[in-house]
Amino acid sequence: MANNFTFNGLGMSLGNLARLSNAKSRSISAENFSGEKGRGGRATIGTGAGYARELGQGWKISPSVMLKPRATFTLAEIDGSGAIQHLWMTTSPNNWRRLVLRFYWDGEEKPSVECPYGDFFANGWCEPCKVNSLPISVNPNGGMNSYWEMPFRHSARLTIENLAEEEVQLYYQIDYTLTEVPEDLAYFHAQWRRSNPLRYGEVHKILDGVQGIGQYVGTYLAWQTNNNGWWGEGEVKFYLDGDHDFPTICGTGTEDYFGGAWNWEYPKGEYGIYSTPFLGLPQVIKPDGLYRSQMRFGMYRWHIMDPVRFKQDLRVTVQALGWRSDARYLPLQDNIASTAFWYQTEPHQPYPTLPDANGLEVI
Repeated sequence: MANNFTFNGLGMSLGNLARLSNAKSRSISAENFSGEKGRGGRATIGTGAGYARELGQGWKISPSVMLKPRATFTLAEIDGSGAIQHLWMTTSPNNWRRLVLRFYWDGEEKPSVECPYGDFFANGWCEPCKVNSLPISVNPNGGMNSYWEMPFRHSARLTIENLAEEEVQLYYQIDYTLTEVPEDLAYFHAQWRRSNPLRYGEVHKILDGVQGIGQYVGTYLAWQTNNNGWWGEGEVKFYLDGDHDFPTICGTGTEDYFGGAWNWEYPKGEYGIYSTPFLGLPQVIKPDGLYRSQMRFGMYRWHIMDPVRFKQDLRVTVQALGWRSDARYLPLQDNIASTAFWYQTEPHQPYPTLPDANGLEVI
């Protein structure tokens, strides 16, 4: 018989960690595909069966799954009301742009999350970099963690598509709670876009076509420069609730938006790598003088303490802007991939069609 606790177990922090709740903790992995109570570790077949042949059931029989080529695998199907609270996954880095995550809330036909695996975890370049932030943590060696809270009221379905021509081994765990979800909690969304290259004089659209009520909560950019010189003079702009030609929120430069300053140059002649709870430049990939010809950057900003709230619609853009002769701005034609994270009411507008494997590929 449940106790009469009023706390629903959502919005966790150190400040409410001691509060008791009727919420139920559950977890889905290759050792418990359904997440049912008391069903973990009961596998008799799986990727670890051969290693455990002398030990038997209960000894790491099914720690991972093999994703079939050109096929979609269902990571989780959950019935009821609750929230995803933690994701952990790992696979080889060469798969990070060949796997596509899709999350569906409450029986919707079109996903609210559609994003390449690596970009979702702020690792879009298929070369591991550590991320030490509040909602995303990436640890050696390729341990991907998400702490974005993802509420649902009736059901949740999480899938992963393998675009490769060969099998891919994936380890994963999805930790969630079954509990009441209040009316004022919106649904989690993530969308990926790429300009490769960005057309001269145009801006990269991080997000466009959003309609509803909600708040924008994060940006990840995987950026390749195609010119010499500094490339981050461009402004990030938020067009809110009917803004057309001019935005309500306009930044002062690309590195400024991500919490840095003065070209991130520190020490002199070097990019200063950093990863903090809310923003960071955790990855700088340098040319090697042979085949690695371009500079590449990975950077994130999470709007956790400063969500960008909208009541009607939302569009987010970033300029690619460098310098040309005589102290003049130069519109750049860089390779930019963005992932936008936001919460909103449903239904959401259809997303642009995701590119095929060639369009996603890092080369």
